[in-house]
Amino acid sequence: MAKPDEFKPDPPSENPKTEADDTDDENGDGGYEEEVEDTEEDELDEEEEDEPEPEPRVRTPQSAVRMQRAKLEGLFQRLQTQSVPLRVHDVLIKGNTKTKDYLIESEAALLKNCTTMQEILEVSRAVNFRLQALEVFDSVKITLDSGPPELPGTSNVIVEVQEAKSPLSGEIGAYTKAEARSSTVEGTLKFKNIFGHGDLWDGSFAYGWDHISELSAGVHFPRFRGSSFPLDVRAFLLSQDWLQFSSFKERSMGLSVALLSSRNHDLVYNLGWRTLTDPSQLASRSVRRQLGHSLLSSLKYTFKVDRRNSTLRPVRGYAFAATSQIAGLAPDSRCSRFLRQEVDLRYAIPLGILNSALNFGISGGIVFPWGAGFKNMPSPLPDRFFLGGNSSPISSLGGPTTVWGYRTRGLGPTESRRQLKSNDGDTEDAADPGVDFLGGDLAVTAFADLSLDFPLKWFRDRGIHGHIFASAGNLERLTQNAYKDFSLQKFVSSFRTSVGAGIVVPIQPFRLEVNYYYMMKKFEHDRGKPRFGVTFSM
Repeated sequence: MAKPDEFKPDPPSENPKTEADDTDDENGDGGYEEEVEDTEEDELDEEEEDEPEPEPRVRTPQSAVRMQRAKLEGLFQRLQTQSVPLRVHDVLIKGNTKTKDYLIESEAALLKNCTTMQEILEVSRAVNFRLQALEVFDSVKITLDSGPPELPGTSNVIVEVQEAKSPLSGEIGAYTKAEARSSTVEGTLKFKNIFGHGDLWDGSFAYGWDHISELSAGVHFPRFRGSSFPLDVRAFLLSQDWLQFSSFKERSMGLSVALLSSRNHDLVYNLGWRTLTDPSQLASRSVRRQLGHSLLSSLKYTFKVDRRNSTLRPVRGYAFAATSQIAGLAPDSRCSRFLRQEVDLRYAIPLGILNSALNFGISGGIVFPWGAGFKNMPSPLPDRFFLGGNSSPISSLGGPTTVWGYRTRGLGPTESRRQLKSNDGDTEDAADPGVDFLGGDLAVTAFADLSLDFPLKWFRDRGIHGHIFASAGNLERLTQNAYKDFSLQKFVSSFRTSVGAGIVVPIQPFRLEVNYYYMMKKFEHDRGKPRFGVTFSM
């Protein structure tokens, strides 16, 4: 007998439908899902209509500054890390109303050879310095502008100058010359750019309390007739008092012309009439023989190269200078005829401790007459070498002149001055007149200097440092057949030597030294002794 089937209710539908739903389905109108979609679209449209449109962003001055700063920082970062190719299309000159264009263009000509922005910036600084050095502009401004649009990668350089408001300037001051017996008052008056060629006309004087030491006038053209070399012409009247050291006064008047002047080369022609006198009437026989008039017609050439990091405190690098002079370029019988040669060498080696450095140098010079009978002729007294004085050999490159601690013209060959009779006619009771320093035809000096920082930061920040030094030098006569008796061994053994220590204060553009000197070796008439001293050098 079959069992009756059990009743099983249908499972509930997952999407129950109402009658309305059934009716919609039957009618095929999209049903519930289409209605929900329409409702969502309407709501989105209403939200879009209700949402306000974004207002345009307003750039504040602060944000503009930040953006500009960010661009500049990016440019600087790029300039430091990589070369930026850039060529100069043209150099534009503005602001010059009197100065000729060719003068500024010649100074800025190097800009047209630049190929990178870094090179343009570096050369622009040099051009700015050179234009300022002409002394005819109150200000110089160099800017970079974009080049023509059709020439990408190019730039125009704008040189804008402001000419001096007044063509007249002057200076006056009081000075004490270590080589002279008295102080002087010195002044200079300049007229600038009168003809628009960058020309400088000046007159200067130096007045001692009892005489005029120097009076001169000259003109300077930085680019004469478009050449790359300047032209200097100067007329002078010079008086120097050497009575205290060598019993004579020198007075000269004449003309000097700078034929060539560049960074490493100088060529000067001098024409002067010199007069040596002895107002004291105490001069030695060698000095008296040279009193009177003489004509100086000479050509002097100087080659100089200085690769030191500083002239006030060299820590690394070297410097070399050589000066050659030939005198006697005139047919006059009173013309001084001689050859003169000077050589200087300086070298600085860093030691790496307390910014210390070892500087050493050597200088030498020789002067010798030429012409008929030159072997028996003396060299001109004013053109000989004299050692001593208050200058530092570290900074100067002017031949053999200084041995630390010795007074001006304080060593070398000497000769007794004339002995005057006393009132009763007895020469033995008369006071000792002393000696004349005659200088030398051959001179050699050498020095070594160890500089180092002080441990205190206050001194280091101001460049004040200490140094320990030693120097030596000697003079010898070669003329009037004296060279026949010259002995190198004797010359070296008679070197004067000195040592010392001190404090160096760099005061731009001077080097101030406060030193203590001790003479290791000297001779009877040498003017040197242990002492404290102050020196100024440029």
